[in-house]
Amino acid sequence: MNNIRNFSIIAHIDHGKSTLADRMLELTGTIEKRDMRAQVLDSMDLERERGITIKMQPVRMIYHPKARNPKSEIRNGFDIRDSKFGFADSEYILNLIDTPGHIDFSYEVSRALRAVEGSILLVDATQGIQAQTLTTLGMAQAAGLKIIPVVSKIDSPLARIEDIQEEIIKLLGVSKEEILLVSGKTGEGVENLLEEIIKRIPAPKISSDSVFRSLVFDFKYSSHRGVIVFIRVFSGEVKAGEKLKFKVAGKQFQALEVGIFAPEERQTEAILAGEIGYIVTGIKEPGIASVGDTVASVGDSEPALPGYEKARPVVWASVYPENQDHFATLKLALSRLQLSDSAFSYEEESSGVLGRGFRCGFLGMLHLEIITERLRREFNLPLVITLPSITYKVLYKNDKEDTIYTPSFFPEDHEITSVREPWVSATIIIPPSYMSSVIQLLYEFEAELGDTESFGENRAALKFQMPLRELMRGFFDKLKSATSGFGSISYVLADERAADVTRLDILIVDEVIPAFAKVVSRRQVEVEAENMVEKLYKLLPRQMFTTKIQARALGRIISSRTLSGMKKDVTQHMYGGDITRKMKLREKQKKGKKKMKERGKVNIPQEVFLKMIKRD
Repeated sequence: MNNIRNFSIIAHIDHGKSTLADRMLELTGTIEKRDMRAQVLDSMDLERERGITIKMQPVRMIYHPKARNPKSEIRNGFDIRDSKFGFADSEYILNLIDTPGHIDFSYEVSRALRAVEGSILLVDATQGIQAQTLTTLGMAQAAGLKIIPVVSKIDSPLARIEDIQEEIIKLLGVSKEEILLVSGKTGEGVENLLEEIIKRIPAPKISSDSVFRSLVFDFKYSSHRGVIVFIRVFSGEVKAGEKLKFKVAGKQFQALEVGIFAPEERQTEAILAGEIGYIVTGIKEPGIASVGDTVASVGDSEPALPGYEKARPVVWASVYPENQDHFATLKLALSRLQLSDSAFSYEEESSGVLGRGFRCGFLGMLHLEIITERLRREFNLPLVITLPSITYKVLYKNDKEDTIYTPSFFPEDHEITSVREPWVSATIIIPPSYMSSVIQLLYEFEAELGDTESFGENRAALKFQMPLRELMRGFFDKLKSATSGFGSISYVLADERAADVTRLDILIVDEVIPAFAKVVSRRQVEVEAENMVEKLYKLLPRQMFTTKIQARALGRIISSRTLSGMKKDVTQHMYGGDITRKMKLREKQKKGKKKMKERGKVNIPQEVFLKMIKRD
């Protein structure tokens, strides 16, 4: 067991985690050079298209620090044990879990950290310490992990190696010699990093108990093999065919297959204590497997291992099938997708305009975008997605308890005593030269300023609190614009406070469209109303009759635009004759248009819904 090292790579987005992992896989011979490709651990098309990591990905590497890279031994598989519980001195098993860097996927990072003993803290030599760097570092330190500070992209002509080292020294209190320098692009320093992982990260602490017990840190679903759980073994060992059970769910099953990640799933005879691997359960029922559960032998009488905190949704949006005949397909798709992403939640709801659908909770705007795009791609579902929103706690007169509402269910016909909304505690890291523009931006978004802290000569951290609804009101894009792309932000949910908000409805031909309803600050209601009406006026196709688009709030119409109807010259086929013949046809057309306006309904294309939820 002394030859196992379990670790993860944590960093801000786009700091080179996946590229560094590529070089490790190449150097250890885990993947042959002819099979290498960029972002090899990013298996989803969306990850490769966007250049970001969305799902954590475990991989097992075998490293020989003395006889470097003996390909013949590595290619022959992973059965390198020289005894039941030991390894040859020259061979080390390195279990890496590559983690996402975007703040929306921090729940993935927190789960990965519970399965390892150490982490590589990667800092970009051109960007320095960013906001998400602090967040992930805090999670790793709270988990008691050994931190190895590493500066990446040292080959870049824009690299500021000395400055970044000073930032890390101030942040971690380490010496300059403890900070490693690497380039994921050229491979410089990666060999030394692997050796330092072996020296600095401790081997797994194994329980003396021989009964098999493991923690589920992730899982996925296969149509043929059912749920496949990703586990970290804390005691004992497991083989295919053994009877196991989920301690929390109470479900028993037989292990159909066990194996490791190489990085694809590769079957092995057993998974031993201290190792990371997978178990094919054969279970196809939703709701049984969950992250944080303990998989153990049937005879184990000990309590479950400490699990994970449940993910708290930050943003809510309703998802409806474009065709109500696809409702059952959407329900199945959501249940299957939740098996590969346990951070989002959903519950059924119905709308008088859009029909039956689901109210889904996400960890952020990017998380929402990724999930809805996966629904379209993986399940071929045309969808209608409502405007993203947050939840409010509303207390009505004569009510004893708060009621949680989203904008579509924010009633106007009740007397409201109070409305409470969630706030966030956030940190922005920027160059000091942008401080004044950022403070002005924070005032615009109703933030309360806190302390400032300096990182080196050219980095400053600004702490503040702001309403969650304001953070979701395009704040990320505005921050990037105000700081010329140099600003970064991380946030955590804080307390709840009284909210000075109102519901804003969009009416088309005097009919309220629930999908466009939103709750906005009273001081921003006129601006939001004008923006939404103007945007919808440009996007909505012309109808056969005159269409009025209005925004209503505070009991009155705030903004209004009229979209003229399509016209046809009904007299174009006529020639000569009395003018009264043409007048009769035009009068008949006028009456038809009036009748159509009274009875007709406006068909809003899916593209309009999609463009309305995206900010310009």
